[in-house]
Amino acid sequence: MSMKKIQMVDLISQYQDIKDEIRTEFDRVLDSAMFINGPVVKEFQNDLESYLGVTNVIPCANGTDALQIAMMAYDFPKGAEVLVPSFTYVATVEVIALLGFKPVFVEVNPDSFNIDIDDLNSKITKQSVAIVPVHLYGQCADMESLLEVAKKHDLVVLEDTAQAIGADYTFSDGTKVKAGTMGHIGATSFFPSKNLGCYGDGGAIMTNDDELASKMRMIVNHGQSKRYYHDSIGVNSRLDSLQAAVLKVKLKRLDDYNASRRLVADKYDEVFADTRAIIPPFRSPFSTHVFHQYTVKLADGIDRNAMNEYLADHGIPSMIYYPVPNHLQKAYRYYGYQEGDFPLTEDLCTRVISFPIHTEMDDEQQQTIIDGVLRFLKI
Repeated sequence: MSMKKIQMVDLISQYQDIKDEIRTEFDRVLDSAMFINGPVVKEFQNDLESYLGVTNVIPCANGTDALQIAMMAYDFPKGAEVLVPSFTYVATVEVIALLGFKPVFVEVNPDSFNIDIDDLNSKITKQSVAIVPVHLYGQCADMESLLEVAKKHDLVVLEDTAQAIGADYTFSDGTKVKAGTMGHIGATSFFPSKNLGCYGDGGAIMTNDDELASKMRMIVNHGQSKRYYHDSIGVNSRLDSLQAAVLKVKLKRLDDYNASRRLVADKYDEVFADTRAIIPPFRSPFSTHVFHQYTVKLADGIDRNAMNEYLADHGIPSMIYYPVPNHLQKAYRYYGYQEGDFPLTEDLCTRVISFPIHTEMDDEQQQTIIDGVLRFLKI
């Protein structure tokens, strides 16, 4: 029996395992014909609130909308500054610019690749209104330090937890909380490849502030508190019932999914730590890692593009997240940043590479990936 084709994320095998339950939930939705704001959306919302230990979850259409709606919940003046790492997916920055605010880019930590607290401190001005920490690749930023900075300067904290749903953060006093529940608002994506993904687009916003939650519930539904009565300018951003049905089934398995990813990461770590050519992902002392991506840093002299091509030629996918930092993207050159402004971020963009990791990866597939990488390195 031949080995299955290696995927970055194997959603087909994952679906086979939960197919009967998914179809039962789909039938419920189809039989009810309540495709928008049906009961299953509320059920999933309640389940996610319980799982995260947060008082309010507001489902929405996608993760980018979740970030945008979170910012719309505040009356920031046009041109206000929002601090954000340059080393992140563009959506985090995009919504800042779309709403007429100014993204102020921040360097990242050399170990975790998450927002650097010292550089963050140095970038705060009288125009600063918010910080958007991104929990990159699956583990939390240094939230305890960041929250202290935010409190000192009276800044809003909007967590981008699209890559770290299910990660646990432990404060110095031993308090343990979920990613996305520490700031004023958390935002996440349910894009299919996420650790908790649906079969289309989807997202959610989380907060313990009931007043903010009430405002965001209006914003996601055209700014209306009741039908045809519009209290604020809003958007049309709703999680449809079929996607909520998928998420309801998968949420019950999220901790198991994340545990499976960690086992794959552990095996990669064990092998790659001895190569000297590959620096495995840093494991934070204050956050669990849910390994949305298994992203390594290559040592000096290793040709990343050649590795990427070699692996592809041998049936092994790999990805580069992200090849161009946001401050150097053409769309954001307007803000005046130059090459050399963020040396660590710029260096990471030439060195990082991500290997396949998912819940259904078997030993044979992973060994094939490892053997391919070691062959390229001539080890």
